[in-house]
Amino acid sequence: MSERTLAQQLGDFAAATGYDDLPQDVVDSVRKRVLDTLGIAVAASTLETSRAARSWARYQGGRPVASAVGVPERLPAALAAFVNGVLAHSLDYDDTHLPSVLHPSATVVPAALAAAERHGADGRELVRATAIGLEVCVRLGMAGYDEAAKNSTFFEHGQHATSICGAMGGAVAATVLAGGDADAVVDALGVAASMASGIIEANRTGGTVKRMHCGWAAHAAVSAAELVEHGFTGPPTVLEGRFGFYQAWLHGQYDAAAVTDGLGTDWAVPGIFVKPYPANHFTHAAVDAAGRLREAGIGPDDVERLVLGVPAPNLRTIGEPIDVKRAPETGYMAQFSGPYAVAVGLLGGSGLGAGVDDYTDELARDPQRRAIMAKVDVVPDQRCTDIFPRQFPAVLTAHLTDGREVVHEVLTTRGGPERPLSFEELTAKFDANASRVLEAADAAALAEACRTLETCTDLSAVLAPLTRVDAGAMRDNEKGDRP
Repeated sequence: MSERTLAQQLGDFAAATGYDDLPQDVVDSVRKRVLDTLGIAVAASTLETSRAARSWARYQGGRPVASAVGVPERLPAALAAFVNGVLAHSLDYDDTHLPSVLHPSATVVPAALAAAERHGADGRELVRATAIGLEVCVRLGMAGYDEAAKNSTFFEHGQHATSICGAMGGAVAATVLAGGDADAVVDALGVAASMASGIIEANRTGGTVKRMHCGWAAHAAVSAAELVEHGFTGPPTVLEGRFGFYQAWLHGQYDAAAVTDGLGTDWAVPGIFVKPYPANHFTHAAVDAAGRLREAGIGPDDVERLVLGVPAPNLRTIGEPIDVKRAPETGYMAQFSGPYAVAVGLLGGSGLGAGVDDYTDELARDPQRRAIMAKVDVVPDQRCTDIFPRQFPAVLTAHLTDGREVVHEVLTTRGGPERPLSFEELTAKFDANASRVLEAADAAALAEACRTLETCTDLSAVLAPLTRVDAGAMRDNEKGDRP
């Protein structure tokens, strides 16, 4: 081959990019994303699916080399990555890149942490590998973004781009931490492509399988890197080949320039949006808009009808089937409900405006919230559609019992570059999440370690308090002696 393939160019980028080559805003971003991801994973540790993930991982056995939240003993690196990835994505509180609509950190950070522990890497190596893995993940996702349709082609096909591209980016991060060269990165991409997966029907009609996606992607990422260490290889044309990644997933419709243009100079990592609320990102503007009604003194009894205008592509996720979205049976289903987001904003939530405690099974079935949700119609709004997906906007129209009509537009997404969370706000989010199950001193120490992540010399010591999370609440079937 006379030209470097896409995978080979990514391999060259990974091999040539040292820690000292990272722009300062990239380093700062990685620190914050590790902090954010760990805080979310801790907050998710008491979920039934988190217990199931730990139970399954402990049952597998294997070489103990890496730490997982809520698991007292160490696990094989791929299984530690699985557990932490499941937890990092389970609250739908993880960061989002736009317009690719990826959640990069929930896969890449767990994969990188597990590989770093296995290989005895320090903080500088972890930051470098995480930055490279996030960048690869986002660029692969952006290649599947259809500018004309203004939507991810992965999403149009029912595919979860987060876990599909996350497995690839995570594999690059894990390979870098293993000391792999450019050829090893190409091989890891080639192996991981046969493991990448994710179907998002659960967004529409329920089920908890989506919580597993980032964990399985992180597991695949570390496994791919380890298989390459043991001798497996992958095709250099894995991405653009006739039977490659983009043909398999997107029927050959992709933008190769999105993978390589500006690679190593124009970093996407600092622009990844941080979530202020633990729900599907499409619902966040609805929380904000309804919150403005509340701030104006308008309460549930003042409202006759509410119309939530959203980008047309979002309607399937947060507005259909409308009967399901108006009456979610679980807190998890509520995270994907536009009507529920309106109820949260109108009633007022915790934390930065809505927190983990606002998305429980009990509140999803709360009569007052059900009454509010019954008044909400979710409709496509052309102005929002025009802005999407570089923002996730919403327009909320309240028809009041006194005959007035009040409209609130939220056209930019909180936590993104145009409305960033301050360091204090991000720390508050971490504290609210970590303090649910971590001792205050442990939470403070972990936050400080993340703020100076590049100086860390013993990642296992930093992560040790996380292994004690929820230990007292574990069920018997988490002891690893049951299938």
